[in-house]
Amino acid sequence: MRDDLVTQISASPTYQKLVKTRSSYGWMLTALMMIVYYGFILLVAYAKPFMGSRIHEGGVLTWAMPIGIFVLVFTVIITGIYVRRANSEFDDLTEKLRKEVQQ
Repeated sequence: MRDDLVTQISASPTYQKLVKTRSSYGWMLTALMMIVYYGFILLVAYAKPFMGSRIHEGGVLTWAMPIGIFVLVFTVIITGIYVRRANSEFDDLTEKLRKEVQQ
């Protein structure tokens, strides 16, 4: 009985759409996160004079602080974007799939 259910779910166009959409969206957000995070790491490693320079003359804040805060805020925002889409579109597709399988 379980094998039949797995086969039925795997063959469903709704399931295939859900997997394809969620996977491609996840990889896109992962790529964005890696670009931002590793971009920051590369700046720290190879642009030390820039990262250590002060934002304005006589100030104490260097460019590393706001860029680092941007990385953290970007992480929270990108997570929120994924959760919002997961709670709407992906949950709707999952519910549609559940109803298809129960029939």
